[in-house]
Amino acid sequence: MLWESASDEELIARYRDDGTSRSEQYVDELFRRYHTKVARWCLAFTNDRESAADLAQEICAKAYQNLPSFRGQSKFSTWLFSVTRNHCLNAVRARSSLPAMESAHLMVDELPDLTSEALDAAVERKQLSEIANRLVCESLEETERVVFTLHFAEDLPLDVITRMLNLTNTSGAKAYLVSAKRKLQRAVRIWKAKV
Repeated sequence: MLWESASDEELIARYRDDGTSRSEQYVDELFRRYHTKVARWCLAFTNDRESAADLAQEICAKAYQNLPSFRGQSKFSTWLFSVTRNHCLNAVRARSSLPAMESAHLMVDELPDLTSEALDAAVERKQLSEIANRLVCESLEETERVVFTLHFAEDLPLDVITRMLNLTNTSGAKAYLVSAKRKLQRAVRIWKAKV
């Protein structure tokens, strides 16, 4: 069976049923699929790449340890997001009492690829991305930021986001998305007026 064609739940079943040293390969594939998404989810909570990378490692280890508790009552991705959300919320709460520290080093993936585009265009794209990220972080409340990121960056439908975040309001994630768009439009107008 090719790994790419196996569902997450099939990989988990094979991991549980195998019982040999090979069983780890199923879990390795499962977490390979989700590590980048977990890191993005963490970034939506922390707004710091280094913290998000650290949290993603912690979450994957935690999810691996708690994999026996996955009962298959939801999709694996939904369960993993719940683990991620809870871990990130706890980490953000714990770190909120610590003084903020600015990272001094650049991440390699943030550097422009000079072979594929002109330096000016790469710098402008990076600056616009930083401005957009700053506006999202400064303008939106935590739930709005997470809903906005999951919907537009991860292409998750609003009903799925509503279930993942356990939103109990009448409109679910849609209400947070509408509010986020309105706040971002206002933030962009203010930013353009200053420029």
